[in-house]
Amino acid sequence: MTFNPLQERGIPLDRQLRNWRELNVMPIDPDHSDPYTRCRIITMNGIETEAVFFSHHMARHCPDMAVKHQLAEVRYIEAQQQKAVNWLLPGLASVLETTLAYEQVAVDLTAWVARMEPDPYLKQAYQFGVLEDFDHLYRYANLFEMIEHRKAERIVDGLTEVMPGRPTYLHHRHPIDNVREPYDRSTVEPISKMHALTIMAAEQQTMNFYMNVGPTYMEPIARQLYQEIGMIEEEHVTHYESLVDPGETWWEMLLNHEYNECYLYHSFMETESDPKVKAIWELHLNMELEHLRLAAELFKRHDGREPEEVLAPHLPAPVTFEPNKAYLRELLATQIDYTTIGTGYVQDMHERFEKLQAAVHNGEKPPSELVIDENRAKSGREYRHQMEGDHPVASLRQIR
Repeated sequence: MTFNPLQERGIPLDRQLRNWRELNVMPIDPDHSDPYTRCRIITMNGIETEAVFFSHHMARHCPDMAVKHQLAEVRYIEAQQQKAVNWLLPGLASVLETTLAYEQVAVDLTAWVARMEPDPYLKQAYQFGVLEDFDHLYRYANLFEMIEHRKAERIVDGLTEVMPGRPTYLHHRHPIDNVREPYDRSTVEPISKMHALTIMAAEQQTMNFYMNVGPTYMEPIARQLYQEIGMIEEEHVTHYESLVDPGETWWEMLLNHEYNECYLYHSFMETESDPKVKAIWELHLNMELEHLRLAAELFKRHDGREPEEVLAPHLPAPVTFEPNKAYLRELLATQIDYTTIGTGYVQDMHERFEKLQAAVHNGEKPPSELVIDENRAKSGREYRHQMEGDHPVASLRQIR
């Protein structure tokens, strides 16, 4: 069955406010829940956080008091949704355990988007980024073993492999080489707009998370690794946000945000294995249908167009968290040595890249390399979780 959010009625806005008891949701059990349930929670926290941030930015540029009032009312509900979603995460989980889950989201969500993306240029952007997040998972997994004496397979549960991607020290690029060409809002497929918003929001929340939790560690190597990868996450936000057409009006951007929230809540409602969490996805979807209706009215009034002119006539196939092992291995085998120049990609290092590398590393090993060295020294070998055989790149196979 097709589902068109524009034709569905949601919960009226004046009935969406929840009290503290309703917001104090029961967290998932970290030892017995589906790892992809945690991934869906992290994804929707990023989406709701982006919704709140975007609404604040729009309000700061809006002179119309009536519109500012409506944005504030909807934003308050979005903030409640964000709290309910993020509080599904268990307090028992350590920061590093949650970090591994964040990187599992980055790997399997971005890989899925790359597989589904119809535009070749946008597809390449996701393929490029996912190999870097794949390497971040490997670096944090070694830190996890070294500091907490636990293995990342307990978190990723055999769904996502843990091994080197494009080495993290090579992710540091000149800022102008992180800016991509935007899609053309008048010709791109609606699904491409949603892909870009989704991955941008996911990377943005990862950047924010690392910025805040990094200095809470006492161990020098942990502080250093969060600092290094936190800088790269800023590059990733630049990379993905630049894919969005800057010619979209505020009203069109608001409409796209609300439609994308409907899409993701509907997707996760369809694919969720935990009944309690699924009920939250369903509730939030019914809230978002009303948010979309209000955004559509603003779009018609201020943009002078019908929402159907820019949105898909019905929701695409659901966003699905699933293993991407074979796809990632293929990318590792063919794109491991890519870097960027301008808005494109090359396989050879260039002068601007080499100058930035020299300035950042200053002749020393970066934290992402030191964490592997230190775990080898402490554990007798580095940590990996390879279920499909040797690494597809011979130079990155494990030292035995």
